[in-house]
Amino acid sequence: MTGERAVLTVAALTEQLRALLEDRFPAVWVEGEISNFRLYGSGHAYFTLKDAEAQLRCVLFRNRGRRLRFEPADGLSVMAFGSVEVYAQRGEYQLVVELLEPRGLGALQLAFAQLKARLQAEGLFDAARKRELPRFPRKIGIVTSPSGAALRDMLRVIGRRFGELSIVIAGCRVQGEGAAAEIAQAIRDLNALGDVDVLIVGRGGGSLEDLWAFNEEVVARAIAASTAPVISAVGHEVDVTIADFVADLRAPTPSAAAELVVREKQAVLDALADLRQRLDRAVTRPLRDLARRVDDGVARLGRGMHGELRRVAHRVELARRALGAASPFARVTGGRHRLERLDARLRGELARAHDHARHRVGAAVARLDSLSPLAVLGRGYSLTLGPARRIVRSWRDVGAGEDVRVLLHEGSLECRVTAAREQDDRPHV
Repeated sequence: MTGERAVLTVAALTEQLRALLEDRFPAVWVEGEISNFRLYGSGHAYFTLKDAEAQLRCVLFRNRGRRLRFEPADGLSVMAFGSVEVYAQRGEYQLVVELLEPRGLGALQLAFAQLKARLQAEGLFDAARKRELPRFPRKIGIVTSPSGAALRDMLRVIGRRFGELSIVIAGCRVQGEGAAAEIAQAIRDLNALGDVDVLIVGRGGGSLEDLWAFNEEVVARAIAASTAPVISAVGHEVDVTIADFVADLRAPTPSAAAELVVREKQAVLDALADLRQRLDRAVTRPLRDLARRVDDGVARLGRGMHGELRRVAHRVELARRALGAASPFARVTGGRHRLERLDARLRGELARAHDHARHRVGAAVARLDSLSPLAVLGRGYSLTLGPARRIVRSWRDVGAGEDVRVLLHEGSLECRVTAAREQDDRPHV
């Protein structure tokens, strides 16, 4: 006290103003335009809210800033909720922001637009980087909730179309806090296996908030980095996510993704059956033609032999009659000599005809034998029968531990498969 005047210190006056402001404005909504936005290494952000007539300093601490779905920037019109506090060291008052929402678009819509524009500028949506799906994948990876209806739908479709495929499921949460990180890790885990041909990443329908994990940057980056082609199957046909733009192919629903990744089994089986019929015709037709030619040759040979025998017999009969008609002994003797010559000639003709016929039959049999599967076995090859006694044509027809039967030229072998591999280690012949 100095005389009758009350003199306050700067700190005392500031404290009174602080108490007055903080008691009067413990919670308030303020709208304005962001300017001078600064984000520091500590994670705290400082900016100014302004309109045409005034401005207000604001602070957004790290723990609150992490919850924002969008990125604050200069020129963005927002609504801020918080409390008014006095910063005594500078003699300033400021709004400590608890919530921050964009005006016009909602926070999620703005965050979607911001991330989409940024990733598009990086080229992650370019058609040139999209890859074709494999026509006949052997192993399919699925990233989704293990308890969701979407997984059941996909497994049902794949099982109906091509049940023999191998499927690896990377279960994860598909909504809520931390779901995006789990989805991204599941994508990386499936790629780490090294033998997954294609990935399906998705879930069933829901609200924008339910599907938001598939709009997170960490999921988009994981899809872009995947070595295997990725099908995005999120929600229903009308739902669009960032994952759809980054993926190699977008499916309108999870069931549609399953239909895209596998072809109709019956179409494949029909094609194989057609090829088998064509192969059978190509192999059996020459054999049938050869057998028909052999039969015709044997028939002609038989007819020729019978005709020759009839001609010779007729000549013998003529000689016998001439001999009988001649009475002198000399004629008898001469006739006997001629008969012996004719007999020898007949025997010679018969022997030559028989040898010629045997040679032709032997040649035909040799040609037929060269086309016989038994002759192939005789050259050192073998025929393998699987557990169902069907011919094994591919290493995929049998598995390790199964019994097979190997047919040889002489006898057979009962064997057990220790390993089946794709490499064709042919023996040197």
